[in-house]
Amino acid sequence: MTGAATAGDVLGTYLRSQATTFLRALRVHEESAAGGTGPAEGGDAARGLRGAARRIASSLTTFRAVAESSWADGLRTELVWLSSTLADEHAYAARLSRLMDALHRLSGASGAGSLAVGSARAGALLERQLTLARTRAHSATLSALGSSRFHAVADAVAVLASEVPLDPVAARGRVEDVLVPLAEVARARLDAAVEALPPRHSPYSAQDDGAWHEVRRLLRVHRYAREALGGEVTRLAVAGEALDRHRDASEAAAASATAARTPRIAPATAYALGVLHADQRHAVEAARHSFEALVPCLS
Repeated sequence: MTGAATAGDVLGTYLRSQATTFLRALRVHEESAAGGTGPAEGGDAARGLRGAARRIASSLTTFRAVAESSWADGLRTELVWLSSTLADEHAYAARLSRLMDALHRLSGASGAGSLAVGSARAGALLERQLTLARTRAHSATLSALGSSRFHAVADAVAVLASEVPLDPVAARGRVEDVLVPLAEVARARLDAAVEALPPRHSPYSAQDDGAWHEVRRLLRVHRYAREALGGEVTRLAVAGEALDRHRDASEAAAASATAARTPRIAPATAYALGVLHADQRHAVEAARHSFEALVPCLS
């Protein structure tokens, strides 16, 4: 952007770009559903839809003062709903794959014994539970994508690709006076959330997962704000990957704990699920340590 670009110019360009990405991914996704492309292209399209939806929604939160507020609030709510709905099926499939790979690794390392005996049944139990959850999420996704609610969202994004409703006063302001301070608010919220995390050497507790998930969310908001302003985001993306690993491991640990509470399972199955749970909690701790090492790079 040139020095003469206004806040509205910069935000409008970014939002139109993300709207175009959304519409392109939607077209590929529809072609995949109709059998016109392979599953890999369909998966990429779904990720593209989620990514564009998150970026638009996040920008409408961070830079709400520059947009027409009632429009921004409504579209943001709908895009959060859409991205969450689209994410569920992928999340269950990835969780199952992660847990099955971990069970195979752990049982192979143990040789004969209780773990090897129970791992097959533990895997079958996890597959039943998570496949059922994935099937339900798939049905919810199909229902959402066929709904009038989704078509209204898609229509709104199509309009956004060419026209961004902006506040007439704030949009005329200088980027340094309008967008930069708003982006700094997002960064300050991230800094506060990181500062509120438990001390590095405090006893481990799964109850802290929620605070870490909130840091992940705020880091993404900060990264998208910097991205909208044309800033460097590589280090933020690396930190985000560490928090993605944290989220994946913590949710996998929770899934193994849920399976272990299934009534009347065999002791060997419960033992295998307990070992799997501990393995995933170790992965959570490793991801936390990785992120903590990257904290100085977040500013």
